[in-house]
Amino acid sequence: MDTTVMNLPAIIAAATFTVVTIAILTEKMHLTTAAFLGALVLVFAHVMSLTQAMEYINQSHATLALFLGVMILVRAFEPTNIFAYLATQMVLLAKGEGKRLVLGVIAITTPICAVLPNATTVMLLAPLLPPIAQEIGIDFVPLLILMVFVANSAGLLTLVGDPATFIVGDAINLTFNDYLMRLSLGGVVAVASILIIAPWLFRDIWNKKLGDMDSLPHPKINHPRVLMLGGILIAAVLTFFVIGETLPTPIPPAAVALLGASLALVLANQSKIDTVHNILRDVDWSTLLFFMSTFVIIGGLEKTGVLDSISTILAVILGKNIALGSISLLVLVGLLSSIVPNIPLVVAMVPLLKQYVVNVGFAGPEILNPDFTGQLPPEVLPLFYAMMFGATLGGNGTLMGASSNIVAAGVAEIHGSNISFSRFLKYGIPVMLVQLVAASLYVTFAFLL
Repeated sequence: MDTTVMNLPAIIAAATFTVVTIAILTEKMHLTTAAFLGALVLVFAHVMSLTQAMEYINQSHATLALFLGVMILVRAFEPTNIFAYLATQMVLLAKGEGKRLVLGVIAITTPICAVLPNATTVMLLAPLLPPIAQEIGIDFVPLLILMVFVANSAGLLTLVGDPATFIVGDAINLTFNDYLMRLSLGGVVAVASILIIAPWLFRDIWNKKLGDMDSLPHPKINHPRVLMLGGILIAAVLTFFVIGETLPTPIPPAAVALLGASLALVLANQSKIDTVHNILRDVDWSTLLFFMSTFVIIGGLEKTGVLDSISTILAVILGKNIALGSISLLVLVGLLSSIVPNIPLVVAMVPLLKQYVVNVGFAGPEILNPDFTGQLPPEVLPLFYAMMFGATLGGNGTLMGASSNIVAAGVAEIHGSNISFSRFLKYGIPVMLVQLVAASLYVTFAFLL
């Protein structure tokens, strides 16, 4: 049989992944449109059937369910005005000093992004910064960029704070509690590194005396009783994120998020602060479709053996040197993630790394099964941790690195300013390099020595 014919599906899968990535990177096409079209190309080119494509989506159902649940939960309480209130508090915390404003942005954004997806948080808080910043006479663009850095970094504090973090954690059967015990300190290191370089990186704001803040608008909380009940509901969701998987009948985070979302819909509708139709209409369906399409495209690389071939090369280069592999992976994935959106990158790397682990003899082929519920050998876990840190922190490097970066750029444009690729780079490269070094040291001392 002609080897060209034999390899045609692999060529189509690799070419589709490459073209979609370039289309997203160059902004020639909206990222959701590019990924959706790429997934359909694989189906119509008979690289996989529609049934198989749906199976690849199903393998990542936990990621989709978690973020759908969180999106609904957050949107349901938007009419209470809590997010506008919090944005104003950032400025009021400043008390006339630029450095306090910088610290206020970090202080407000960090805890929210530890429990909500970073792009969602930026979507809610970022539009509120420009009018407030203009009111007190400062450039709002550095503040938006700072918020993005904090959001992307704080996503490492918990398993559910960043899509890339959850995808990797779910792939290696890491529980919410396990993550807190093993990896949350890495998120602290990431946020602390921003704190350390903020006086230098944002020195224009840091050293500035702010204008009169008495004229600032002071948003009022709407529907305080509903907000109080919503606070109780969110506290319950967070509690079950922590304890759900330890119950006699385990409840995974995705199921907890969906239950919280359904109760939030009931509360919003019954209290008449909003309708179910309005809430569901405003869910970020574009991002969810992007996730699903990406899972299909990476499934094409896995099905046709492309990932297996790459993992074989990886095995030859690294052998069984997990320490070298972990640090190399953290830096390589970090640099790649600065130019390629981290979600497709992580989705591609997870099966590749699992195949590498099998190829070098650390684990049996059973770990490649999507239904595998066991634990990977402890000695290979640093590889996955390193990939998680690299993918998340690398997103701070360039404007294209993470979805929250794009959200902030859109907000700036609406308010009459432009976050160009080069302007973001001026801030992003120093942050990314400092954070990758800090993360490498953390992974080395925490898991490799």
